[in-house]
Amino acid sequence: MGKATGFLEYNREDNLTIDPLKRIKNFDEFHPEISDKKRKCQAARCMECGVPFCQAGTMIAGMASGCPLNNLVPETNDLVYKGNIEQAYRRLSKTHSFPEFTSRVCPALCEAACTCGLNDAPVTTKDNERYIIEYAFEHGLVEEPEPAVRTGKKVAVIGSGPSGLAAAASLNRRGHKVTVYERSDRAGGLLRYGIPNMKLDKRVIDRRIALMEKAGVEFVYNTDIGKDIKSSKLLKQYDRVVLACGASNPRDITADGRDAKGIYFAVDFLKEVSKKLMDEDYDVEKLTGCKTMSWGNLKGKHVVVIGGGDTGNDCVGTSIRLGAASVTQLEMMPKPPEDRLPSNPWPEWPKVLKTDYGQEEAIALFGHDPRIYQTTVKEFVKDSKGDLKAVKTVKLEAKKDEKTGRMNMVPVKGSEEELKADLVLIAAGFLGSQDYVTNDFGVDRNARTNVATAEGDYATSVARVFTCGDMHRGQSLVVWAIAEGRAAARAVDLSLMGYTNL
Repeated sequence: MGKATGFLEYNREDNLTIDPLKRIKNFDEFHPEISDKKRKCQAARCMECGVPFCQAGTMIAGMASGCPLNNLVPETNDLVYKGNIEQAYRRLSKTHSFPEFTSRVCPALCEAACTCGLNDAPVTTKDNERYIIEYAFEHGLVEEPEPAVRTGKKVAVIGSGPSGLAAAASLNRRGHKVTVYERSDRAGGLLRYGIPNMKLDKRVIDRRIALMEKAGVEFVYNTDIGKDIKSSKLLKQYDRVVLACGASNPRDITADGRDAKGIYFAVDFLKEVSKKLMDEDYDVEKLTGCKTMSWGNLKGKHVVVIGGGDTGNDCVGTSIRLGAASVTQLEMMPKPPEDRLPSNPWPEWPKVLKTDYGQEEAIALFGHDPRIYQTTVKEFVKDSKGDLKAVKTVKLEAKKDEKTGRMNMVPVKGSEEELKADLVLIAAGFLGSQDYVTNDFGVDRNARTNVATAEGDYATSVARVFTCGDMHRGQSLVVWAIAEGRAAARAVDLSLMGYTNL
């Protein structure tokens, strides 16, 4: 390392953050880059630790520790410190397909496992990677040349989320002819329609798709495989098929009054907002004043979000930008501790309280944290027209099941309360792949409804059909999806050619 004492000389400094009350006026990204000089200092904090847990990507206590892509973190940080950003980009590209995505939306598993974080703040690896990739795009370093030699093999990739894009890019570079089928009107999957624009500007996705198209990857939109085109036809047309359709089957809430008008799945809500924003050329005034949304206009309305994860937080931030009068977020589980418990040591993922951007904005706007812990909905209350007007909540407590020995969250008698609610957004996670796709291909599924494969493999029970991403491992992170896409591409290439150099 070029600056072995950097972690002693410099304090951690994250990218800048626009004030919550200013950034809620638009859907723009809100983390401006610090200066080049400061970025080098941040990269200099990467210590010569000997064992870089940051790039291990292993499972510890059932949680990932380090980067699943095995990015060469200390090497890229060292190159940034030395000012050799072009070489840092070349090094990062050896293991990573799309740093511009993860450097915006990844929870930074690398930083949680950083050795510097054992006794101090971890290295700003995520921000460093964003600096590298944006420098590379700005200076014309990011290229996707069409392969000089084609293998004559054709591969269909179903789904254009991060796993599908990663698989398609790798297979195309290998020389196979790749066609990506997407049921929506634009590429990106949940990158585009599940993550709000303020976290990942959709023009960042467009920039990458344009490079892939230039390199020879074909994208077919508004085509739902399993409905518009059957698997039998696809398998006749292509040598291999990769299923990368995600885990887009949302988990429902089955409380009384569920048929009330004004209850939406979070993924549908976020998709509609993202699509309208793009259709209106990112004009936020047209979006916030729009009455053509499924729920009409959110100005002055009370929103309740069921689910305390990232998607729930995205719903909070989006609802605020659309002018909601109040936003409440219900979380079934207890409030996490502010500091690590002895039972959760480094380098495990830190199970501590995280206040994300949407919650920060709610605190700044409404004066309090929108989250209510250990609470769920007992009943959706309707008016005489069937429209939602409130939700009845109930507190939960952990109790041990005498038969199974498991701890379950159960209702507390007499703890019911009522909250105003004009709109409810269900962000309770996903149950796995959708039936019509898996049934059409006839692939086996496991108990979690994910497409089944042998351990560590990506070939399904149906010959010539492979799978990757959330459809394979269940709802997960973008970085895991990219890792799965790259790994599936290697498996497909090996099956086609008898060997692989991916």
